Amino acid sequence: MRDYFIRRLLLIPPTLLGVTIIVFAITRLVPGGPLERAIMESQQFDAASGAGTQVAGQGMALSDDQLQKLREYYGFDKPILISYLDWVGKVIVGDLGSSYRYNEPVWDVIQQRFPISLYYGLVTLVITYVVCIPLGILKAIRHRTFVDNVSSILIFVGYAIPGYALGSLLLLYFSVRLEWFPMGGFVSYAFEEKDNFGKVMDLVNHSVLPLICYLVGSFALVTLLLKNHLLDNLAADYIRTAIAKGVSFRQAVTRHAMRNSFIPIATTFGQNITLLVSGSFLIETIFDIDGFGLLGLTAILDRDYPVVMGVVLLASFLLLLGNIVSDFLVALVDPRIRFQ
Repeated sequence: MRDYFIRRLLLIPPTLLGVTIIVFAITRLVPGGPLERAIMESQQFDAASGAGTQVAGQGMALSDDQLQKLREYYGFDKPILISYLDWVGKVIVGDLGSSYRYNEPVWDVIQQRFPISLYYGLVTLVITYVVCIPLGILKAIRHRTFVDNVSSILIFVGYAIPGYALGSLLLLYFSVRLEWFPMGGFVSYAFEEKDNFGKVMDLVNHSVLPLICYLVGSFALVTLLLKNHLLDNLAADYIRTAIAKGVSFRQAVTRHAMRNSFIPIATTFGQNITLLVSGSFLIETIFDIDGFGLLGLTAILDRDYPVVMGVVLLASFLLLLGNIVSDFLVALVDPRIRFQ
């Protein structure tokens, strides 16, 4: 098993190379890039100012020297392969380039927003598993009872409502009408001026509504996944055999059925590592949370390609790492699995 995980770790660099090559090529070939945007903004500026000075035969307000400087600034003066190799060389030494929009190193831009999405992701992950695992067990044991039916209705209603739509309703009612919670943001402007208890309460006050939106979608998946597999295991022959030999129902559930039912939970657990930081850009937009997901969307819309590459690199690495974590948890839960 050790050799298997070592091979999986060694596959991460070539996989990242393949992903980044595709994304890098797309950023160079797709129309409407930063160079075209700079030319368009220059034309609009000259048209608004009445300059109207254009280079003959080119129909644009920039000279050849200015265009060449723009290509050098954005890294479009070299072939795609050479530009990609230059980018990889910088990444190896920890340099992700500089953002076109923020005029800061990409790593600094990501570091400013990474803790925000990590906070919401970790809290969402902990609450989801702490609540959904006992709830899934209860629903399986109390199948087709009042508790099961009512909880299923609530779970499906929450799953059917998009998080961003629910966020808008929560803001209108609890923030605008009742004024119980702030309109948005991660913390208030006076956060640094408060004491430790005040900072904690301020953070909690800003987190309640966004966390509700994050949780409503994840509750249904984990709860029903555990419930359905636990029901299948409780109906299996080995559980009936164990009960027939004198094992109590509680021991049959906790010692036998539960471990097999955790296999699908362990399989999907690693995928949540990517969700820890990616978050939901729609929810972050509604609540004005400057997180990692919103950073990636803004970078794509603004054609901020260095930030796009940094976000793709980090998200891909976390996804590959999450798959390895899932394999490890599956092998830990199911003793029948031995990776070779």
